[in-house]
Amino acid sequence: MASTTPSSGPSITTIALSLTAALTTASLAYALYFDHRRRTDATFRRSLKKEHKKIHLSAKQEEAAAQTAQKEKIRRVVAEANEEGFPKDPEETEGYFMQEVARGEGMCTDSAADPVDAALCFYRALKVYPQPRELIGIYDKTVPKPILDILAEMIAVDPEINVSGSSSDAGHATVE
Repeated sequence: MASTTPSSGPSITTIALSLTAALTTASLAYALYFDHRRRTDATFRRSLKKEHKKIHLSAKQEEAAAQTAQKEKIRRVVAEANEEGFPKDPEETEGYFMQEVARGEGMCTDSAADPVDAALCFYRALKVYPQPRELIGIYDKTVPKPILDILAEMIAVDPEINVSGSSSDAGHATVE
């Protein structure tokens, strides 16, 4: 036989709905209070502006510090690469070039890889390539822009790489 006594309390769904309604009402009331205070209280508006400026200033400082750290890292890795040296034998140079370009391309596709390390691979390949201007033109078409920008900073740091036009390039036209 079925029991005819009513349950002793509210159901779980009733409690959940009541709690959700109360939280929604409280959130809406706080939003209205905040908006009213923002519109009417001048000191509150000023304090909000100050907080916004502080956050914006700290973000700018962090960005500047990150750029400075990246430039220092670029100088350091270029100096380390130059200290390690590069192969002189033509056969070793060709293998080294292919290896570094392949590593750089692999790092470009890997989102977890450090872009400075990827640019360093292309830099090493550039150092052993006989015509750096020609290779930079190829890099310009194939290497992603952020890595290419880092590579440009590496080239600017290294005075040994001659990428300007030389007398041997004067008579040659490039076909693109």
